[in-house]
Amino acid sequence: MSAPERRLAASGHLARLEESRQSPGSWTLYVDGTPQSHVELDRPEWLGFEYVRRIGHAADLVAPAGEPITALHLGGGALTLPRYVAATRPGSRQQVVELEPDLVAFVREHLPLPRGAQIRVRTGDARDVLAKLPAGLDGAVDLAVVDIFSGARTPAHVTSAEFYGLLVPRLSARGILAVNVADGAGLAFARSQAATLSHVFAHVAIAADATMLKGRRFGNVVMYASAAPLPFDRMPRLLASDPAPAKLVEGDELRRFEAGARIVTDATAVPSPPPARSVFLSR
Repeated sequence: MSAPERRLAASGHLARLEESRQSPGSWTLYVDGTPQSHVELDRPEWLGFEYVRRIGHAADLVAPAGEPITALHLGGGALTLPRYVAATRPGSRQQVVELEPDLVAFVREHLPLPRGAQIRVRTGDARDVLAKLPAGLDGAVDLAVVDIFSGARTPAHVTSAEFYGLLVPRLSARGILAVNVADGAGLAFARSQAATLSHVFAHVAIAADATMLKGRRFGNVVMYASAAPLPFDRMPRLLASDPAPAKLVEGDELRRFEAGARIVTDATAVPSPPPARSVFLSR
């Protein structure tokens, strides 16, 4: 049986879903050949991609285990993290913003959301929709996730201090912003994103593996930001015990990581760097 595919009208990208031959019910979403989401239909609490697990840890630590939260996801993909929050924190209220209506329909057709999950999906540009979300979300969002890609790159307009500033009034007193940043050798883009978040938020930390932190390869750096101290006493242990171990960088070490990096504004923002063609290989 061929893998389901759909050409997305808004971007022209090709979305494809592939099911693992070894593990039925285990699906990966590719957009123009880039793996963007992994979903385990029967185990939504299991996260396949390492960077998604690092965001999942923030969802685990933002409130006592099992307590419902309010979550905002900018970038939908196959809705992996909304499924995770619904499974691990039943009763959570979640909003998802996804640019591509065709992608939402495609994912829902082949990977239906669990019954009873309070997940509302809005379509449109994340920055535009963010400014129009209900006032009831002001000061209510416990977890905001920014995982926005057009193909393999993050658009410039969702990387600036002005953009991140739009999230500040939405976050609750304990609210955590988690941002997925893709970068390559030298980490110039990631360093500027860390500096920008530190400009907007009082408390920032990042997580990545040692090779990424040395700027030796293309990959993902997950960044966490909050107005309140991050509740991350357990985070170093969670990251170190992962199948793909990572390190939490904060405090003086983070300041050294950011040193010399420019704060990104709407006037200076650029898209994230493209990966080499060899980075993502479809099966």
